[in-house]
Amino acid sequence: MTITPQDLRRAFPGDFTFGVATAAFQIEGAAKADGRKPSIWDAFSKMPGRVFGRHDGDVACDHYNRLEEDLDLIQSLGVEAYRFSIAWPRIVPEGTGRVNEEGLDFYDRLVDGCKARGIKTFATLYHWDLPLALMGDGGWTARSTAYAFQRYARTVMARLGDRLDAVATFNEPWCSVWLSHLMGVHAPGEKNMDAALHALHYTMLAHGLGVEAIRAEAPNMPAGLVFNPMVTMAGSDSEADKAAEERAFQFHNGVFFEPVFKGSYPEAFMTALGDRMPEIEDGDMEIISQKLDWWGMNYYTPMRVADDRSEGAEFPAIKSAPFVSQTVTDIGWEVYAPALKHGIEELYRRYDLPEMYITENGACYNMGPNDDGVIDDQPRIDYLAAHLKATAELIKGGYPIRGYFAWSLMDNFEWAEGYRMRFGIVHVDYETQVRTVKKSGEWFKALATAPSKADDMAA
Repeated sequence: MTITPQDLRRAFPGDFTFGVATAAFQIEGAAKADGRKPSIWDAFSKMPGRVFGRHDGDVACDHYNRLEEDLDLIQSLGVEAYRFSIAWPRIVPEGTGRVNEEGLDFYDRLVDGCKARGIKTFATLYHWDLPLALMGDGGWTARSTAYAFQRYARTVMARLGDRLDAVATFNEPWCSVWLSHLMGVHAPGEKNMDAALHALHYTMLAHGLGVEAIRAEAPNMPAGLVFNPMVTMAGSDSEADKAAEERAFQFHNGVFFEPVFKGSYPEAFMTALGDRMPEIEDGDMEIISQKLDWWGMNYYTPMRVADDRSEGAEFPAIKSAPFVSQTVTDIGWEVYAPALKHGIEELYRRYDLPEMYITENGACYNMGPNDDGVIDDQPRIDYLAAHLKATAELIKGGYPIRGYFAWSLMDNFEWAEGYRMRFGIVHVDYETQVRTVKKSGEWFKALATAPSKADDMAA
């Protein structure tokens, strides 16, 4: 039996923030409008075999042209916060050089529209849409890109920093480093460890330079970084698999958390791959490890690993282990809410972390409208309820979790999966662009608008 949203809300503090999340490339469309130039994802999605069905972001959810309607939609869901990303190619279309005022104007309208509706704004400066022109210098494998990002960050914060409620430098560096430069699944589609290692350090440097830019332009702005930590779990109790799990943790999490929160890269990682890293210049680690006000965790599914004994297996030398839960989403990801709790406990055990938000959590279920036009996505409700319950338990245990953002506000361009995978609590008909709130959206609204225990006591 699913816990009622009203009962679930009472498990959270009165000041806990419920929100919805999106990303610019996934919803905005208007790829050539008002001075925007291509990003690496525009190019990548046009290449055969990269994105399902050669789907692209040219139109997406047409959010750029439907901004007011979509902000009304967010307001109608009763949430108090909206997490979105800003498209670098709209602001500095070539990555460096000319600033595009029309791009800044769009985000002015977005932020002001949210404020007018009483919705808090959590902006992400980079959600994977690197201006394509920067690939001429090597993209994220070039140190110069980190400084281009710093200038872009200053430009955005000079314009919006007086009105945003919080800002993150990057969304999921794991994806823009490993998935994009080592596994080749995301733009630019590299499969090269040396390229990935360069992208790793220059992304982390860009984060630190971005924090400097935020603090220079908006000293009181809560600055953070959004990770997607892999909740690594050993496939068995064997010593080999336990050791593999630790290597997996260092490779998938340690290389991002340790530079930020300890000012170094993990020892085992550096022993294995340090000679292939780019030069770490004097002062780099101090820039990267500036104190953050908050961090975000995006969580969907655990990573179960086993030791990989095959000849030539490169660090971390792991392979996938079988799922434990029989429940999987339509994208094939294991549903296992205890991993969210385990992951957060483990990260706070290892690192001195500030307060946090669950910045993305949700499930891919592709059901559409029935004959009555209703989208009955009960499995998504079950997923959200289980993970919110785990979140409430963590808060009760003293973990400083300040808010939760459902992924996603609406169905959208799901990167390499194109439009065939749907994560939204609002359905989008891509032919007509009609938005329909799903049953999960109604459920989430009931949760967000229900009285908390503090409200009950005050009544």
